[in-house]
Amino acid sequence: MATLSSCQCPGTGGPDGNNSILYSILKNDSLTTTGEQQTVAQPPPHRQQRVSRVSSCASLSSCSSSSSSSRLDLRQQQQACSCGSSRSRACLRSPQITCKAASAVLVKTLRFVKNVPCFHGLPEEDQLLLVRSGWAPLLVLGLAQDRVDFETTETAEPSMLQRILTGGCGGQSGLADRPGPGEPPAEQSAGVDGVSLSDIQGIKAFLKKCWVLDISTKEYAYLKGAVLFNSDLQGLRYLHYIQSLQREAHQALNEHVKLIYRGDATRFAKLLIALSMLRAIGPPVVTQLFFKPVIGSVNMEDVLLEMFYGK
Repeated sequence: MATLSSCQCPGTGGPDGNNSILYSILKNDSLTTTGEQQTVAQPPPHRQQRVSRVSSCASLSSCSSSSSSSRLDLRQQQQACSCGSSRSRACLRSPQITCKAASAVLVKTLRFVKNVPCFHGLPEEDQLLLVRSGWAPLLVLGLAQDRVDFETTETAEPSMLQRILTGGCGGQSGLADRPGPGEPPAEQSAGVDGVSLSDIQGIKAFLKKCWVLDISTKEYAYLKGAVLFNSDLQGLRYLHYIQSLQREAHQALNEHVKLIYRGDATRFAKLLIALSMLRAIGPPVVTQLFFKPVIGSVNMEDVLLEMFYGK
């Protein structure tokens, strides 16, 4: 990343962050609702006005009841669909092939992070925070760059008893039951197979977005810089410096897009939309989907530290 490499490390605070709009969600996903049309019968002749008035009242009452019933049915269908999407699970159809490809991308990802000069100027505490929070989205970004596609197959939904025994439903929540940073949720680590379909759909939607945009190598590099230097993390010692690096990555991406894609005024916005989609993909999902078939229940953070620092 030429622009990131040109900065002087370490320690200066960098300019104040006034460009938070760079991470604004530019895609309007709000649902539009349309009003229901009611059909009222033509009024009868004047000599039957009283009878028609009673009939009209009954008709309107029936329409109102029917409309309320339709809205209730629609809400129930939406709730059922949402519930089914979140509870239905799936796993890789060809785990040997996909996990091998994901492992190769992970090696490339960590090599990329090591080769960013500004990263080495940060204290080790900040480096650990950035790696722990960024390795999963960086990996998915690498899957998009290497055009690694995958197919999944649905798994059997666990019974109510199994969800209770594994803490997935109805169990008492406590500090001892909560997963640590980078660890999968209790229902994943306790033997419930697969990843929710909604999470898989989120990953596949991001990959498709990147492939439709046909993102270039330089654009991928700038996007990785924006993901790596995540200034939203709590506990960063060089917060202002990391904010400046993130802004620099965004600015470099914007300038590159303006130079190469002069006829496309919306490309930069589309890339930011892709970034917003990427931020919703967490480490537990990536671990469960791409690495648990290989490493089992091993803590992924231990693997990362061993690969990155040799610890």
